[in-house]
Amino acid sequence: MRFVVPGLTRGIKTAEQQAALLVHRGRERLVRQRTALVNALRAHLAEFGVIAPLGLRNVAGLIAIVRDESDARLPDLARKVLRVLAEQVEQLQAAVAAMERQLAAWHKSNPISQRLATIPGIGPIIATAIASTVVEASGFRSGREFAAWLGLVPRQHSTGGKARLGGISKRGNRYLRRLLINGASANLLRSKATNADPWVIGLRRRRPSLVVAVALANKTHASPGR
Repeated sequence: MRFVVPGLTRGIKTAEQQAALLVHRGRERLVRQRTALVNALRAHLAEFGVIAPLGLRNVAGLIAIVRDESDARLPDLARKVLRVLAEQVEQLQAAVAAMERQLAAWHKSNPISQRLATIPGIGPIIATAIASTVVEASGFRSGREFAAWLGLVPRQHSTGGKARLGGISKRGNRYLRRLLINGASANLLRSKATNADPWVIGLRRRRPSLVVAVALANKTHASPGR
C-alpha cells in the first residue's frame, strides 16, 4: 500500500499535531524508564533465585512475590527495597496506559490517523505517530522515498558495476522506524494472510526473523499496490 494519504500535505505542524507528538515523546521516555526498572527488578530477584519468563505480562507475578511476606526467599531488607522498585514500575505502567488512552482518543478524532491504520501492521500508536510527525507527505514522490527517509531501505555498495545491498541505513526518524518494525513483527506473529504470502514464506527460509520484519516494514510502506 502506498504511504501517501489524502490529508497529509505541505505545511508546519498544527498545535494538535505538536501535542500528539509530545504525548508520543513522553510515552517513549516512560517506556524506557519502565524497561530499565523491570530489568533491575528481574536482576535483583534472580539473585535470590526468583525467576519468571520474559515479557511485561509476567511482571505482575514478580511484583506479587515481592509483596508476599510469606515468601521466605526474600529477606525483609531486600523486600523493602524491591517494593520501592515495584511501586515505581506500577506507577510508570499507569502513566503509559494513560498516555496510550490519550493517543487512542486523538486517533479516533483524526481522519488521517484512521486511514493510516488501515495499512497492515499499523495500529493507533503507529498511525498517530506518523500523522503527528509527517506534515509534508506530498514531498515524497513515492512510498519508497518515505521508506528511505525512515532508513528502512538497505545501503547500496557498487563495485565493478555490480550493486550489493547491505543492512538498512538507519538514518531518519528512529522512533517511527522502530514502531514500524515492531508493527511488522506483530503482523508476522498474528496475521495468517501475511504468513501465507509466498514472498514472506520464501524470505523466512533465507533470513532471520528480524530481517524479515524489516523487509516487511519496507515492502508495506514502499511498494505500490500494497
